[in-house]
Amino acid sequence: MTFPSRSRLKEAVKRVPGLGGVAAAVYRRLTRLDRLALHARIMDANARRLALALVELERDRAQAGSAPRRVTAPGELRDLHTTSSVCTQAQFMTPEYVYWCGRLGERPVWHRKQWEYYFICQALWERGMLRPGRAGCGFGVGREPLPALFAALDCTVVATDAPASAAIEAHWRQTGQHATSLADLSAPGVAPDERVRANVTFRTVDMRRIPADLAGFDFVWSTCALEHLGSIERGIEFVERACRCLAPGGVAVHTTEFNVASDDATLDAGPIVLFRRRDLAEMERRVAAAGCRLAPLSLEPGHGLLDGLVALPPFEGGYADAPVLRLEVDRHVTTSLGLIVEKGERPR
Repeated sequence: MTFPSRSRLKEAVKRVPGLGGVAAAVYRRLTRLDRLALHARIMDANARRLALALVELERDRAQAGSAPRRVTAPGELRDLHTTSSVCTQAQFMTPEYVYWCGRLGERPVWHRKQWEYYFICQALWERGMLRPGRAGCGFGVGREPLPALFAALDCTVVATDAPASAAIEAHWRQTGQHATSLADLSAPGVAPDERVRANVTFRTVDMRRIPADLAGFDFVWSTCALEHLGSIERGIEFVERACRCLAPGGVAVHTTEFNVASDDATLDAGPIVLFRRRDLAEMERRVAAAGCRLAPLSLEPGHGLLDGLVALPPFEGGYADAPVLRLEVDRHVTTSLGLIVEKGERPR
């Protein structure tokens, strides 16, 4: 927030007799508020830097006396028994997190959006889905690097995003998060373009109306998309319908928003919704009715420094503004939640 200079304000109020003193008082009050807002932004930035320094120290202490274990190939990954869970600091401190970030062409940062990519990759790998010949389908992929990564692992992928509309153009396209063709999925640091062209196809799909021919996949995924379908009910319907896309033994992994602070007050309709524990209970029931199983939920909030730090708007700079594991959205505290849905027996 900025205000006109004192001289410009004086010139303006000269044209309104009798208001000079009132305007000067108002101007002094506004300039104080302006300075306070600036100081608040500086304090917030400093708090984030301090938190980041402390959590790096916490990690160094945890690794004291031994060299950090490095993973250089999929065969060296551990089965961490990943289940449906919220984003916590401890998950960032594993060699598996570092490995998947490297495969995605990113340096590890303390940010929940990057965690969502890690969660999807690790959950699918543990269940044998990221092998040559597996077939996957991604919903609302935007320009994320996951289709390219799965192509690099010799999976065949159908990547989908919402049909173009005024609302899409006004938000997602402006922020560079909407895909309209296969070219938008190019990620040379993750997979050569020729590998993407060979293993990935693109089509537009409305997540609220999944076509019947999208079926028989070994795995499906969505990255923080189902909370943008207009309501909690529509999000649950999508997870339920995505079960029909799976072949027997298939796995679906979705990430979305979870209301950390309340099982009552939430955002349940609009451009973004925040799922509560009770919504997940309903989702679990509906998924079971569709012949699938929601992997056990672990909603423990974590005990690390960053698990208790809540980032406040405005949010600028994306990953550069890390650490962000928890954030405030319209007076609610939210974090990322990973959901794993399994259909029948695992394929061998």
